[in-house]
Amino acid sequence: MKIIAPIVASLSISLASMGLAADLKVLSTPTMKTSLDESVGRFEAETGHHLSISFEGVPALKRRIESGEQFDVAILTRSVSDELAHDGKIDRDSIVNVAKTGAGLAVRAGAPKPDTRTEQGLREALLKAKTISYSADSASGTYFLSLLKRLKIEDEIKGNLVAVSHRSPVDAVATGKAEMTIITVPNIIGVNGVEIGGLLPAELQNYTVFDAGISKTTAERTASQSLINFLLSPSAVETMVSKGLESVSRK
Repeated sequence: MKIIAPIVASLSISLASMGLAADLKVLSTPTMKTSLDESVGRFEAETGHHLSISFEGVPALKRRIESGEQFDVAILTRSVSDELAHDGKIDRDSIVNVAKTGAGLAVRAGAPKPDTRTEQGLREALLKAKTISYSADSASGTYFLSLLKRLKIEDEIKGNLVAVSHRSPVDAVATGKAEMTIITVPNIIGVNGVEIGGLLPAELQNYTVFDAGISKTTAERTASQSLINFLLSPSAVETMVSKGLESVSRK
């Protein structure tokens, strides 16, 4: 390591001096934030490229891309990536699965953890909660609302819902503005004042697959591809798994 580190640093400097280092704009689902925050430094050190990452809910990112916002790489859900590829915004051939995750219940640290192993247990936990936060503009929020309908309790608890915007519903749990929320697991892990109250039962579980794709109009195609290659590397996958994500088959 003492030998390799100076070599990597020297290579990064050389890339920049030759004009080969790129500034990449990345649009990403917040579910990837903890993983990218930890691994971005390694990517920049290894390649000399610099990343500017904007985290926002997938529906909002989709609107930004559709409106013409420029980017180099987008990390979204597969259905949205496919739509944007159809519209000529993302290069379809570049799209690759990078991770997946299930949903869980987030509660305040130290609070009693309900039994969410069964559908009835989850239903009772939601009905007992006085406040439940959710994001009105995210894939997790859309799933949560559909879950309430599936459990046939949307009318009973609609008065207890706390809609949040421009931030994670987990933050509302951490600050005490809500007792709980249902969201993808990586959005819970590592948040101060919050713990996983339990995973959703298998019959209600919602697995979300995230994809990385390159902008159809990027001027940094090679650098963008190097980022995708990095996300598929063993070290990046190890980091993602440590943050509650799961590796997926590459399709």
